[in-house]
Order: sequence, then structure tokens, then C-alpha cells
Amino acid sequence: MPTRKPFSKDIILLENVEKVVDNIIEQLRADVLQRFKRHGAVVGISGGIDSSVCMALAAKAFGPDKVLGIMLPEKDSSPDSEILARELASRFGVRAIKEEITGALSGFGCYERRDEAVKRVFPEYDPATWKMKIGIRQSGLFSNIPPIFYLTVIDPSGNAKDKILPANEYLQIVAASNFKQRTRMSMLYYHAEALHYCVVGTPNKHEQEQGFFVKYGDGAGDVMPIGNLYKTQVYQLAEFLGIPKGIIGRTPTTDTYSAEQTQEEFFYQLPFNLMDRFWYGFENGYPASEVAAVMGESTKRVEALFRNFERKRKTTEYLRMPPIRDYYYG
Repeated sequence: MPTRKPFSKDIILLENVEKVVDNIIEQLRADVLQRFKRHGAVVGISGGIDSSVCMALAAKAFGPDKVLGIMLPEKDSSPDSEILARELASRFGVRAIKEEITGALSGFGCYERRDEAVKRVFPEYDPATWKMKIGIRQSGLFSNIPPIFYLTVIDPSGNAKDKILPANEYLQIVAASNFKQRTRMSMLYYHAEALHYCVVGTPNKHEQEQGFFVKYGDGAGDVMPIGNLYKTQVYQLAEFLGIPKGIIGRTPTTDTYSAEQTQEEFFYQLPFNLMDRFWYGFENGYPASEVAAVMGESTKRVEALFRNFERKRKTTEYLRMPPIRDYYYG
């Protein structure tokens, strides 16, 4: 029986990045060209690290002329996202197009439904001039306290204030905002079907396992080439593939709400380099005491962190479940 490696900060690192890239490329070709009988790939590109690595992998697997990169901005999107996405496409010789989805989202009532809930918490909120975001406070991550969501609004002078979000308002804001990811995925499938291509899903391991995705939105796709990679490992691939430095150096963001917000602030509550190592220890059954000693934390706090990880995985299981088909009719 093989001996498990002692836990260390470097245990998360890929030992042979080139081999991992080659294996992904080989599997992409087998899945898309042979299994699905499609001719190429469509990738939604946001200027973020995950979609950038996925597009680069697709370009190497099928050739840049068989990959379409699609930018899908809306009125709350950062202008930097399009700039970086265009730089990425140019670097790899991939054709990139822009599909503006603000009109579609307005038609669904995305902004109106969201702002209705925000105004119930902050009646003075004016969506024409104010900005908003929701997030989790980090203080509960190393304790047994369930996550508490806050709503932050920022007036035109830059003054911010926040309140704890009641459950109904939280659910309505999230449900309305999820129109964005589902609309983007609908557009990706339009182009994929028109070209007889596959849609490349871009979630990484943390997004999949912790539930940081929208069901039938950014959690969809035909192939998920980085779905088993930690964020640290995705960055290793990015360096190897030659992803533009502006993308590699960009702080991971949600790019969902009108106010700027990092993924750490909105969901993870830890920077990815720490999250990766704690999650690796958790899912591979390392004792909290061993992980704590390496990471410079107390055993008690890491035990609480592991309980929070387990709670998060259980409460988001619905997102990962396929439709239930095993109904019986007599």
C-alpha cells in the first residue's frame, strides 16, 4: 500500500505541467471530435484566468481556426474584461466576437427584480447612480457560524453602507443575477449549434465542489477541461501556456454586480492560494492538526474550517445533481 505524502504547502503543485496539458489536449480531441462528433469549440471569454486557460487549451487541441471566443458583457461588466479577452484571443489567433446581453437581461427583468429586492433593504438606493454588491464576512469561516450575507450599497460620492441581507431579499437578488450566467450560456450554445461545435465549460475544481456556479449557467458545458484542477494548478497551466500577464495578474472577480467585488469577498472568504491547500487537506483526509501545523493555524480553527467545507459541500449538492429520471409508473 503506497505511503501518503506528508502534508505540505507544495503538495498542491503539479509536478509535470507539460504532461497535464498534453493529457487535457488529447482528451479534448477524443471527447469533442470522436465522442461528440463536433468540429471545434466555443468558449466564453471574460478576461479571467479560467476561461483564458480553457480557450488556450481548445486552441491547441483543435487549432485556432476551429475555436470561437465569445465576449458576453452587460451593463455591470468591467471594461477591463473585454480588453483582456481581446488580448487573449489575439495572442492565440482565435476569432473573438462580442454579444452584448444587456437588452436580453432587461427583457427578463434581471435588473428590475434585483433592484426591487435591494430597495426593500435600502429604500434610498437609486440604481441609476448607486452601485451594489453582496458578500460574506470572513470572520465566520474559522468558526462554527454559518455564512452571513451582507448587502453593500455605494452612493455617487463613494460612501458605502451595508446591512445583513434577509433571506428573501438574498434569494431574490441571487435569482435575478443568475439570469446573467444563464443568458450567456444560451448564447454560447446558439453559436455552438450553428457551427456544429461543443461548448467548453470553464469551472475549476473549487467552483464545482463548493458550488460557486449557476446551475444551467456557467456550470454548464459539454466538456470541463479544468474541472479537476485547483486554482493554483490553473495558474501553473496559464504560465506554461503563455496567457497574457495582465490576465494572470488580475485579481479573480465575480464581474456580476455593479460595485467591484473579488471572488474571495463574495464567496470563498480566503485567497485561492490558502483555500487550495486547506481544501486539499480536507478532501484528502489529512488530520486538522497536521494541516494546521503546516499552515500556521490552530487545530481548533482548522477543524472549524473543515466543518464549514463539509457544510458548503452538502448545501450545494443540489447544484451538482443531474435531473432525476428514475420515476416508476406501475
